[in-house]
Amino acid sequence: MIEITAPVLLALLVLTCIVLFFGAMAVRRIQLRRTLGTFDASILTPKGRWMMVIARYGGGHVDLLRFFSVSPVPRFVLQRRGLDLNGWRRPTANEAMLIPPGFIIVQLVQAGEDRELAMDYRDYTGFSAWLEAGPIAGSWQI
Repeated sequence: MIEITAPVLLALLVLTCIVLFFGAMAVRRIQLRRTLGTFDASILTPKGRWMMVIARYGGGHVDLLRFFSVSPVPRFVLQRRGLDLNGWRRPTANEAMLIPPGFIIVQLVQAGEDRELAMDYRDYTGFSAWLEAGPIAGSWQI
């Protein structure tokens, strides 16, 4: 008969927790990707580090959720109002090692603060169209 000792039981418990965590991340990612306007990106944090995120735009804001997380709370939120697009550029040699291959870096300005968001060019076209098609200033009251 096989005897299960405490270290083996502990190792199985840790392995089960790891599998459940990655499973929850996969389910979260699948649920987020079902939403129109969701794409993979990386953001340059205020500390100067690139962080992989799942970006979701719609309504009046862009939610940036951590890629390796199960939290439904966005890490960064960029309000559509006052968010200006200053074009895009190719990553430098140092940046190319930190962001996924084929991504471009989109230069944004919000409230006088520069933001950089790396994304695939196809995602950029949809994002820029959404940003430029923002609500018209003024009111529509008759």
